[in-house]
Amino acid sequence: MAPAPAAMSGRTNWSGECKNLWRVAGPVILASVFQFLIAFVTAAFVGHIGQVELAAVSIVNGVIEGLAFGLLLGMGSALETLCGQAVGAGQRQMLGIYMQRSWIICLATSLLLLPLYLLASPVLRLLRQSPAISAASGRYARWCAPQLFAYAVNFPIQKFYQAQSRVWAMAAISAAVLAAHALLNWLVVARLGRGMVGAAIVGDVSWWLLNAAQFAYLVGGSFPEAWTGFSRKAFANLGRFLRLSIASAIMLCLEMWYYTAVLILVGCLKNPEIQVGAISICMNYQLWTLMVALGFNAAVSVRVSNELGANHPKAARFSVVVATTTSAAIGLIFTAIALAARKQMPWLFTDDGAVVKETAKLGYLLATTIFLNSIQPVLSGVAIGAGWQSLVAFVNIGCYYLVGLPLAAVFGFKLKLNATGIWVGVLIGTVLQTVILIVILVRTKWQKEAMLAEERIRVWGGNVELPEARETSSSENIAAPV
Repeated sequence: MAPAPAAMSGRTNWSGECKNLWRVAGPVILASVFQFLIAFVTAAFVGHIGQVELAAVSIVNGVIEGLAFGLLLGMGSALETLCGQAVGAGQRQMLGIYMQRSWIICLATSLLLLPLYLLASPVLRLLRQSPAISAASGRYARWCAPQLFAYAVNFPIQKFYQAQSRVWAMAAISAAVLAAHALLNWLVVARLGRGMVGAAIVGDVSWWLLNAAQFAYLVGGSFPEAWTGFSRKAFANLGRFLRLSIASAIMLCLEMWYYTAVLILVGCLKNPEIQVGAISICMNYQLWTLMVALGFNAAVSVRVSNELGANHPKAARFSVVVATTTSAAIGLIFTAIALAARKQMPWLFTDDGAVVKETAKLGYLLATTIFLNSIQPVLSGVAIGAGWQSLVAFVNIGCYYLVGLPLAAVFGFKLKLNATGIWVGVLIGTVLQTVILIVILVRTKWQKEAMLAEERIRVWGGNVELPEARETSSSENIAAPV
């Protein structure tokens, strides 16, 4: 079986492997920033309408859409394992089937999440939000429901692109849509005065415009092997595919919600306004630095899955070393900036001297978190590329929710260390999780992982066989053809 060119390109040459990683990481970082700015632009225009409207949009983006976004991104991440390993194995014809299966699963998940959008107002009232903000949020969320289904289409197609290292088109499309989104918001919200409803409709149009452009690129002949049209095979044996999708969603959501829990805990402190503001500023800076690490998360996932699918275990291991080292080096730069600017950076976000002082006190914890978050997402990307989602999900539960958050509660409330104590507890959980993932990597037998990748293509893909399997299936009964 001839390996795919992408899998052959990175062996044990450091500069060559760096080029392979940046070829994916660079565009993914840009695409992530552009898509993140879609919500940012919406909030910026709505913020000029009124305080209640801005609060409503912020809460919907952070709570309602944040939940749906995380779940659907996690479900779509199953493709990073299967598509990446199929590309490495030279079985590109399987990618279109995998993507269609992911669309089915993600769209079904969107239907289950739809009541959250339709009933956002009573849900937020249960979370002790003010009646005015809850009512405005509910109205905005109902008009945002089409974006829920746009996410379900977007994430699988982006993972399809990433697996084949075709991500510059994704970045360019995201940039063009962001520009159109800003222009439409100016026209509909600022000039025509259509308010929150207009902003929600513009968001719907922008996300579906993103999907339309990506789909046009997909069917335009750029993927002659990987996309051969819609097929009934996409409905075959969805159960196995669903298991990996659920494991991916659990693994990702446990990580995303972990730091959301920090804000919730800090909000439960006495007189939390200053400390919530300080934590929010730190999280904002951390989010921007995290986008770089997430680019390497996607890149190392592609490289590891490609190389394992091509039966190149040594190249897969070397890719892990290069990606982790490179991301950590960049993390050190961001860490140094956080330390050097810990007293000046808060002034970019607030004019309140008390908030600035509290944020500066948290600067050392912020710097430590940034460095850890330059390594941890890369390790998670390795787990996705190798198909270890279920294992890492259990690790996350233990480290984050059985160790980190309980310690945060003890330090913050029992020992009265407030926001500093909460963050220290959370940081201990992150350190423990990172150490465990490093131990797992060190003890990994990569040759065995390459064999498992071949078996995964045959079995987890849902009865789509490799050529060798077809030749031997009559005698060995490895898999049945679709």
